[in-house]
Amino acid sequence: MPRIENSIVIGADARLVFDVTNDIARWSEIFDEYSDAKVLSEEREGRWTEIVFELTNEEGASWRSWRIMDHRELVVVAERRDPLYPFGYMHLRWSYRAVPEGTRMTWIQDFELDEKFDVPLATVLERMNTHTRQNQAGIKKKIESGAVGP
Repeated sequence: MPRIENSIVIGADARLVFDVTNDIARWSEIFDEYSDAKVLSEEREGRWTEIVFELTNEEGASWRSWRIMDHRELVVVAERRDPLYPFGYMHLRWSYRAVPEGTRMTWIQDFELDEKFDVPLATVLERMNTHTRQNQAGIKKKIESGAVGP
């Protein structure tokens, strides 16, 4: 099972970083590649929030995803749902841990590529790692500069 794991330290409170990065309705503002982000359903019960949402990227491709957020532990688990292609599956885990410099935000993506997808795994891994690092650096810059906040 291929895995991408990247972390970055953001000079801000863990709760703030968690709240900003999990405000799906604002993802087109927070992430550069999304032109639209729609929350389709959201249920909160105690420390848990479950969300189903649809993302559209700058090229016009859309997909639905699911996530559950643990507001106490500051952990998110998620998966891409429909369409899955070019993946056989895509599972994500985001965690936020207070460190002396602020918050260590870690994103883990476990996945399998669809057998019909003809891009080599090494190329996909390189692209995903680069893309994830760019997203994390962009979020760090936006949060630390105050461009995005609660």
